[in-house]
Amino acid sequence: MSRRKSTALSKAGADRKALFDQLQQIAKGLGETFAPFCEVVLHDLTHPKNAIVAIHNNLSGRKVGQPATELGLARIADPDYAQVIANYANSFADGRQAKSTSIGIKDAKGDYVAALCLNVDLTLFQGLQSAIGQFVSVEAQNSPHETLNPVGAEAIRAHIDRFAAQRATTPRALTTEDRRILLRELREAGCMQVRRSSDIIAAHLGVSRATVYADAR
Repeated sequence: MSRRKSTALSKAGADRKALFDQLQQIAKGLGETFAPFCEVVLHDLTHPKNAIVAIHNNLSGRKVGQPATELGLARIADPDYAQVIANYANSFADGRQAKSTSIGIKDAKGDYVAALCLNVDLTLFQGLQSAIGQFVSVEAQNSPHETLNPVGAEAIRAHIDRFAAQRATTPRALTTEDRRILLRELREAGCMQVRRSSDIIAAHLGVSRATVYADAR
């Protein structure tokens, strides 16, 4: 083997090691962030028979050294295979439903060399969704007509929310100048005629009633 070829192979090996060192850190960080609900798996697609090189929050029961999945093999066979496949339905070996995202990693030549996969266990979230759905349900039939808010309060809050959304912010993060513009709009819309409108506005903006009066001037 020529010295030039040997040097090129050494550089390729060093580049690959550097890439996987960084991917290991990314996998570790994602695993710690989304623990314990999300399994994070790093695959080395250059060794499909022993593809798994790291697994965090092990929810699937797999082990380091196990082979690549069908998705990994598809990427190995086709460099044009989708690089990011997000939020697809999956399941663990025991039948638990999962939501998965697979990110293919290419080298400088455009070949797939690794894959970073996230598998979220949906069991807990489905239980919470069911419980929350039951909790927020109300019985409409034969219900008395009653409101716990002053008349017009909902319309005022909705106007404030729309105003803040148009500025890509929240009501409580509006600047003084934005609040002044908002109060002019509310006055023109007749919202300031609503009983206790200043209290409603102040509470929704997270400021004092005195501040509302000052901004309205």
